[in-house]
Amino acid sequence: MIIVKSFPRKIRQKHTVWIKLADGCRLAARVWMPADAPKNPVPAILEYIPYRQRDATALSDALTHPYFAGHGYACVRVDMRGSGDSDGILHDEYLRQEHDDALEVIAWIAAQPWCTGKVGMMGISWGGFNALQVGARRPPALKAIITVASTDDRYADDIHYMGGCMVDDQVVWAGTMLAYNCRPPDPTVVGKRWRSMWLDRLAHNEPWLIQWLDHQRRDAQWRHGSVCENYADITCAVYAVGGWADGYSNAIPRLLANLKCPRKGLIGPWAHAYPHKARPGPAIGWLQDALRWWDHWLKGAATGIMDEPMLRAWMQESVPPLAQYDERPGRWVAEPAWPSPNVTPRAYAMTPGALVAAGTGRSNVTLTVDSPLATGAYGGVWCPYGFDSEMPTDQRGEDGQSIVFDTPPLTERLEILGAPVVTLDVASDTPVAMVAVRLNDVAPDGASTRVTYGVLNLTHRDSHEHPTPLVSGQRYRVRVQLNDIAHAFPAGHRIRVAVSNQYFPLALTPPERNTLTLHPDGSSLTLPVRAPRAEDERLAPFEPPVSSPPLPADEIVPASRWRQVAHDLATGTTTVRIERRRGKHRLRDVDLTYGAGCSERFTIREGDPTSVSLRTEWTIALERDDWRVRSQTMLALAVTRTELLVSATVEAFEGDRRVFSRTFDRAIARDLV
Repeated sequence: MIIVKSFPRKIRQKHTVWIKLADGCRLAARVWMPADAPKNPVPAILEYIPYRQRDATALSDALTHPYFAGHGYACVRVDMRGSGDSDGILHDEYLRQEHDDALEVIAWIAAQPWCTGKVGMMGISWGGFNALQVGARRPPALKAIITVASTDDRYADDIHYMGGCMVDDQVVWAGTMLAYNCRPPDPTVVGKRWRSMWLDRLAHNEPWLIQWLDHQRRDAQWRHGSVCENYADITCAVYAVGGWADGYSNAIPRLLANLKCPRKGLIGPWAHAYPHKARPGPAIGWLQDALRWWDHWLKGAATGIMDEPMLRAWMQESVPPLAQYDERPGRWVAEPAWPSPNVTPRAYAMTPGALVAAGTGRSNVTLTVDSPLATGAYGGVWCPYGFDSEMPTDQRGEDGQSIVFDTPPLTERLEILGAPVVTLDVASDTPVAMVAVRLNDVAPDGASTRVTYGVLNLTHRDSHEHPTPLVSGQRYRVRVQLNDIAHAFPAGHRIRVAVSNQYFPLALTPPERNTLTLHPDGSSLTLPVRAPRAEDERLAPFEPPVSSPPLPADEIVPASRWRQVAHDLATGTTTVRIERRRGKHRLRDVDLTYGAGCSERFTIREGDPTSVSLRTEWTIALERDDWRVRSQTMLALAVTRTELLVSATVEAFEGDRRVFSRTFDRAIARDLV
């Protein structure tokens, strides 16, 4: 990455700016702007998240916001209510209070003497979510947004539920926010009241997992903040960005297809990170590209960005299966509109063990799907961040625990762009069951690389709002839409569909052991096939990735991350363990040392669906001179056939003295999951 040390305009930074809301709550912000902005006002760019701009995100913020400020923007990074040094309590994600506060923040920014009155909003993940959600509220000053790695549907395509199945990352994410909400404000900013603010946060900090599990269907909890409920609510310009390796790529095609406002989409090979610093590469000059977007919509400059194709995507070449890739080979392709007339469906019928041309090879044979409970242990994580060991490894073992259907070796290259769809004709012997479908690229040597996948809780086959139990033995025709993807299958490779009735730990195991009966004669695969276009070769290349200079910091403990799968042959227990050590560093500008780390542990014992255990633990510590605080949290989910059992502990320490301790235990009825 190229470090840009000089900009067209000199930068001025304000460490803590207070934004007072109508109810008296004060939000803490950091602002970067051109030094002459008070005399020569500029448009503003807001990033509004709960991750603490003073310490936890300070290193990454420094690589991005000064770049835009140096090119003529006021960048405002706000800690939401209840986070960082801001007042209040954070009770859940994407609440109406969060959006109401954002409207006030945008109005405040637009009214500042250094602002022209035009505001943009950007962010990744939570910041991408609320950029869409606040955009749907139509604040007058908000002219454009950039939403990175986000979703338009909080139930069907988020970290909580997927295809009506509970995702393991729901527990991980709830554990993360339980830990994050234990962090105190900085005494050098808020003064002596830091301790009372901290204890107040601790007293009101409850595991969000409890309320999320209280809503196992797509009800009002999830409709709120899902902009897919009414795409027409968004009228500002939208640039939707993501990566094929991320958990959030599907929303980009949906937004392009359904929004009526000016819009663009960009999907690279990346995991959950901004495109100028993401793995797998290639990383791009995303800051330069974003600047063109802002210059067009906030300054009216003729950058040409809206004359380019609506969607630009990285067509990924076939690769051997690995737990992580530094780079994904491929090329950029583009579509002027989405859905694209250049993408056509190609259907394959299923016969025992084979995928054949639609309309041929039908068979009355039935197949039994009865996968081991730990099938899925090598399927990677739901949302990779670009760290080691996150991606699916060779799928041959899990293919062997599934029913598979293969094409003959391809006689010519085949490229897909979009969402593959698998239709299955199935029956279950239990009222609750699930199906996991993977699309794999099988090399001539037999190596099986997962291309994309989808899961479906079969009780949700007709509706996420009104699931219904399965009738034992009754046949159902179900549609499983796999995650959107761009992939090139080479000649000589085979396309494989693998079907299992388990996918642990990514999807919660059904409450009792079950068997599916699959009828191939009523099952099929449809691929979104895209023919190469000459226009792709004429696409202008992205500039190389750049950033503004890094924040001065001392690394005390380096970060380390790994994922491990272990099988206990004596007990039949499979354990998936993930360590995410964030490391420890000292931020010189605020003389603060920040360290954090977490561990995740998912276990299941073969033959016993009630042996499921999902557990995450966090430790976070902050230090300055003789001020030392630390929090330790644990969140776990266990199950019975009828209940989901949540347990949690929170402990906080000032120095070596424990100042707070609380435990949680809650049993929640399983609602067809």
